[in-house]
Amino acid sequence: MAPERETRERTASGATATTRPRTRLDQPKSPRRRLLPEWDPEAFGRFSERIARFLGTGRFIVWMTVVVVVWVLWNVFAPRDLRFDNYPFIFLTLMLSLQASYAAPLILLAQNRQDDRDRVNLEQDRKQNERSIADTEYLTREIATLRIGLGEVATRDWIRSELQDLVKELEEQRVDGHRVFPSEATRGRDTDDL
Repeated sequence: MAPERETRERTASGATATTRPRTRLDQPKSPRRRLLPEWDPEAFGRFSERIARFLGTGRFIVWMTVVVVVWVLWNVFAPRDLRFDNYPFIFLTLMLSLQASYAAPLILLAQNRQDDRDRVNLEQDRKQNERSIADTEYLTREIATLRIGLGEVATRDWIRSELQDLVKELEEQRVDGHRVFPSEATRGRDTDDL
């Protein structure tokens, strides 16, 4: 990298002024150093969710009960010089308050993350429902078009009825005593129908 040089420019009064070197726009800025530590919010969020899940289990309640019972029993029945928290159990109260003060924000953070996931899932479900409705409407229109088209198509029953009518006409003409070819009978029938 080339060393940065200061440039001197002439001002309106004729004096020269020293200006800062021009920064290059085609290169990213160097990261500024921060005094506070940085952390990955996703990793912290996952960690808080694990803690919140543990705090909501029966195992946590059992362990917390065991710790409190052992604490109280130790400070009541242990020799005086080994006790570290006498009867009002102020230190126990302080530890439980400290645990609660950390647990509450971690639980809230886990709930907020779950709300965000639920919101994304609901949005995806809504879009999927819209696509399903659009597909259903399209298929309904296609079926209606097919029904209209099938209304103009000769069906099996219609062809049967036409053939039965032709057979009856042929039998009637045979009864009259003269034989007529089917093509002549249908030609004559067509003219009668008009």
